[in-house]
Amino acid sequence: YQTQALDIAREQFGIETELRRAIENGAMRLTYHPICDLATGQVVAFESLARWTDEHGHEHSPADFIPVAEESGLIVPLGRWAIEEAARTLRSWDIRAGGDCGVRVAVNLSAIQLQRDDIAPAVEQALLRNQLTGNRFTLELTESALISDPERVAETMHQLKSLGATLAMDDFGTGYSNLAYLQKLPIDVLKMDRSFVTGMLADRDKVAIVRAILSLAQALGKETTAEGIETNELAQTLAALGCTYGQGFVYAKPLEAGEAYDYLVASRA
Repeated sequence: YQTQALDIAREQFGIETELRRAIENGAMRLTYHPICDLATGQVVAFESLARWTDEHGHEHSPADFIPVAEESGLIVPLGRWAIEEAARTLRSWDIRAGGDCGVRVAVNLSAIQLQRDDIAPAVEQALLRNQLTGNRFTLELTESALISDPERVAETMHQLKSLGATLAMDDFGTGYSNLAYLQKLPIDVLKMDRSFVTGMLADRDKVAIVRAILSLAQALGKETTAEGIETNELAQTLAALGCTYGQGFVYAKPLEAGEAYDYLVASRA
């Protein structure tokens, strides 16, 4: 027994209690990280990211509160809120634009959420309530989510595809890649983890891995997104190698909803 174990448990319980209150009281928010077409530089989507500033003004890292949410089961109400909030924000952008504003919004799904909740009906209801078609939504899931319950996840993915949604595999290449999943499951986009992309230009091994992922995606008819792009040179290199989309600080940091819409308008001016 170590006394620090009790301290960690106490801290996690404290986070859980505060997080539950934050979800119930609408104190969570989403920020939006632009995803751009590498060939044209056009913004094509925004990845929505959960953010939480508590009542004391402390900004909690998702790396701290998401695992607590998963362990406690709070990931289900948090996930449902994120789907609804992303749809509501996209609808508000459409209204400001006087029609389809021309971008999709991406929402992350966790492995625990996929196991414990009925995702497709929640997405369908959010789309209907906000007068959106399914092709305006991308759902991102990791390889670990596929491994957790392959049959259930496959069924959920097919239901989401039937709504017209885009499905992206996040952090591709960092988990236990079972390439058979790419054949069997309706995955549209492979997102290359930033660990392969950051510093790629100075590392031949990373270039080789990125080339291999891009070749695999191309052969299977899937699009690709590179995360962690920090320079224009890196964006141009990835575009030349055949990568479809890019995401990273070279474009913008994650933006509040209003800032994201302004960024979208400015990018098209």
